[in-house]
Amino acid sequence: MSATGENQAVTNVTSDPARLVRTEWSLKEVWKRYGSWGVTVVNLTIFFIVWELFARSGMVSPLFLPRASAMFEALWTGLTTTAPPGSVISGSIRDHLFYSLGNLMLGLSIACAIGIPAGLLMGGNKYVETILSPYVWALASLPRIALVPLFILFLGFTVKMQVTIIVLSAVFPIIINAWAGVKTTEKSLLAAAKVFGANRRELYMKVVFPYTLPFIISGVQQGIGRGLIGVIIAEIFGGSKGLGYLIQRSADTFNSALMYAVLFLLVVVSLTLIQLTRWLEAYVAPWRRIDRL
Repeated sequence: MSATGENQAVTNVTSDPARLVRTEWSLKEVWKRYGSWGVTVVNLTIFFIVWELFARSGMVSPLFLPRASAMFEALWTGLTTTAPPGSVISGSIRDHLFYSLGNLMLGLSIACAIGIPAGLLMGGNKYVETILSPYVWALASLPRIALVPLFILFLGFTVKMQVTIIVLSAVFPIIINAWAGVKTTEKSLLAAAKVFGANRRELYMKVVFPYTLPFIISGVQQGIGRGLIGVIIAEIFGGSKGLGYLIQRSADTFNSALMYAVLFLLVVVSLTLIQLTRWLEAYVAPWRRIDRL
């Protein structure tokens, strides 16, 4: 192509505002859809490369900081194979993961079944709020680790004890957030609903509950983090299986690569569950997504 033709092509592109707008909009769409994922991938890649190089430099003992490659190798081996008989750590990471996830899902389900109705009831009834609020705040501020010996005494080293710790860890953020959501419902929305003849039940179902949904989901997100803490605490102090038990055993056997692998797996599980709740929020409360744009 001659110089005149190239200049003509550039002139045609720059002189077409609609084409420039379409190009700019498509770039924005690509960034909006994949930008955060790309930044996350690059960020994590740099992080693990720096970790690998720092661990290989010998400045820190491998006993305290193994190589990132050793951690991923231990994670892959633990997820795809089973420990041989007689090993200090029985089973595989996969077995312990499924065990912990099962207890976590059961505990979170019970916490939601208790916490959401309790929070809505406390927010909508001042008498229930007056009676229950001292107990909610007292138990919410109490460290769960202090209750482990008590529940071991009552329930023994059983799954019931572990699930109870998970429920107590997760239920109070759910209660408090649902409670706060009801209390902060805009009065103008309630007044408008009353003008159109809504009764008390319709106010709760069509105004208060939809307004409170983002608060409830936020409480569930906090409950997931607290529930994972409860899982690890219960399994470290009173378990013979699970990720918490695996962390304890790998520390006892000075297997730092395996311990870091389990910690990394916990981060992945937590972020995955949080992302699932975000998708749930976008589905049940799409107006929240619109407000953030």
